Amino acid sequence: CSALFDMSPPSLALLCACPAHARRTHRRHTARSFSSFLSVNSPSQSYPNSMARSKIREYHGKQLLRKYLAEFGAIKLDHVLSALVTPTTDWEQLKAENPWLLSMKLIAKPDMLFGKRGKYGLVKLNATVDECAAWIAERMNKDFVIEGITSPLTHFILEPFVPHKHEFYVSILANRLDTQVCFSPCGGVEIEENWETVKQVNVPVGEELSASHLDIFRQAVVEQAKGDASVNVDLVIEFVETLFRFFSGMDFTSIEINPFALDGEGRIAPLDLVAEVDDTALFKNRHKWSNLEFPEPFGRTMSPEERFVSEMDEKTGASLKLTILNPTGRIWNLVAGGGASVIFADTVCDLGFSHELANYGEYSGAPNEEETFQYAKTMIDLATRHADGKSKALLIGGGIANFTDIAKTFKGIIHALEAAKDKLVACNMRIYVRRAGPNYRTGLRLMRDVGERLGVHVEVYGPETTMTFIVKRATDDLVKDGSITAQ
Repeated sequence: CSALFDMSPPSLALLCACPAHARRTHRRHTARSFSSFLSVNSPSQSYPNSMARSKIREYHGKQLLRKYLAEFGAIKLDHVLSALVTPTTDWEQLKAENPWLLSMKLIAKPDMLFGKRGKYGLVKLNATVDECAAWIAERMNKDFVIEGITSPLTHFILEPFVPHKHEFYVSILANRLDTQVCFSPCGGVEIEENWETVKQVNVPVGEELSASHLDIFRQAVVEQAKGDASVNVDLVIEFVETLFRFFSGMDFTSIEINPFALDGEGRIAPLDLVAEVDDTALFKNRHKWSNLEFPEPFGRTMSPEERFVSEMDEKTGASLKLTILNPTGRIWNLVAGGGASVIFADTVCDLGFSHELANYGEYSGAPNEEETFQYAKTMIDLATRHADGKSKALLIGGGIANFTDIAKTFKGIIHALEAAKDKLVACNMRIYVRRAGPNYRTGLRLMRDVGERLGVHVEVYGPETTMTFIVKRATDDLVKDGSITAQ
């Protein structure tokens, strides 16, 4: 409850608007302007590892369909085969584990979280396994430019080549209060040019596709098929209905299959798939998601500091996250809590300083003093580079903790600040602290004292202010001394 009262009024209003889906709503909507900033300043369309929506590879999406779609209806996809190729793949071992590669004509394409592969000439069709291996070898670890982003190709998917006559399109997207389902009997690479053929319905949260919804899709297929007996209308509609149940039951947040078709035996064949899952549902899908990866988006590679924090995160029961957005940015967040980290970043963007937001990250789950020290030390080292005579701001913030000892947590941060004294002074770092919870008064006093010892500007605030009060304080001060300007 304390976290609710600690939020700014707009954030609190969002939670109250839909209490049944409070966490999902809050995380998606408070991140709106932050996500918008990321879409134009980062290779990803959304922050992949700490927000609810996480993209998955086509290979893993199809593996989940193959294994679990039958749990949600009568359609089985046991015939849907695929293999993943990486820089370390042993081709002889891959063939031994997937003998179908030797007996079928194949299709090969990158599996790197970007679409329109056909338009980029990155699809090998109707080829033998050896031809696919040679084609992949020519492109493996080679740089390609996709939508203005340059990065090497490192992952490819191999699948059977499926001759087909008709192509269909389906996409499902989880919104705040409903789930949007789009369907077209005219799928394929030209779907955007044929968007007038797409039928859209919106299903309230907790409900299933109704008979009237399915009738809309059915009529579209009938009109497009024009009596073609090879089009199994009932099977197409049943697949869309079953996919919707699979989507909800497996905690996907979006899925697009473009196209899916009917193979030579009249079975559903998902030819191209893009999907995201709600990674906060990992706890309830741990068995089914055991082999699932959440890869970095195309064009994004971890810096040594990000990799160091990621490795710490894997070894601890706490949560430690770091993504560098702008290494020369002047606003750095050292924030406790996943929700608070989104709100802090969002507030920086709302105030017009997204171009100065240097990082996104959070520490939570009661990391011990050494873990907090290593995390803060890494952050402060990054923040104190690129000194140019202007000021920077380090925001040490968080909500009202329920159980975390604030003073104990701050000891690790204070240790890191003391170790970086000269660098903090050299880059004119201004530190703003806002925290509350058990033993917070002692923690704030320790922070105030370290500022005096180091000769660094430190302001401290407790629960008498809102959580993001220090964001406005910091940006106002940096604007006043000419270090930053709003955009």
